[in-house]
Amino acid sequence: MEIILLERVAKLGQIGDVVNVKNGYARNFLLPQKKALRATKANMAVFEAQRKEIEANNLKAKTEAEAVAAKMEGTSVVLIRQAGESGQLFGSVSARDIAAALEEAGFKTDKNQVVLDRAIKILGLNDIAVRLHAEVDVVVTVNVARSAEEAEIQAAGGDVDASAEEEEFAVEDYFEKEEDAEAAAAAGDEEVAEEEVETAADDAEEAAEEEESSEDAPAEEEAEEEKA
Repeated sequence: MEIILLERVAKLGQIGDVVNVKNGYARNFLLPQKKALRATKANMAVFEAQRKEIEANNLKAKTEAEAVAAKMEGTSVVLIRQAGESGQLFGSVSARDIAAALEEAGFKTDKNQVVLDRAIKILGLNDIAVRLHAEVDVVVTVNVARSAEEAEIQAAGGDVDASAEEEEFAVEDYFEKEEDAEAAAAAGDEEVAEEEVETAADDAEEAAEEEESSEDAPAEEEAEEEKA
């Protein structure tokens, strides 16, 4: 299909260019988005009559988009998702999700402005382009995490898996010299042994007291009977 471009379109041309595109691309995207007109004689005449106005409107829109881009620069949004141990999401993050997150952050964005080749399916930081205008793109960071805490770790450049795991360090990890580690380990074993001995002694003492009490009880009962 032959069309007239009403704005710059990447890999196609500039305002006013007449180009040939596939019918589906024109009908499903360019024409509904008002990025182009069918290149009929009537439309060509209308375009030429309104060309200055169209170009002025485009320049205004571009200027406004550049102002928004300056505010959005460096923006990071957090999307909380469930994921497995490998970081694979139970689902995905779509352009619609990102647009919604940006709107919550104060930037009204349509899902069609989010340049996402494929849905995000893994945890981590993602640099995503947002097309505010045909000639104005801005990159935002999409932080996909299991929780707000993990999102903070990722944003700081930390390793979520390493932080999440409760690491069990061996005694050797705390000493530079092997002999020091061995001495510490031996000392630890001695402390454990001492605690076990003390516990056993306490148990034996309690058992002896209980036995003595049980032996004294009949004698006391006999004494009371004799008095009676």
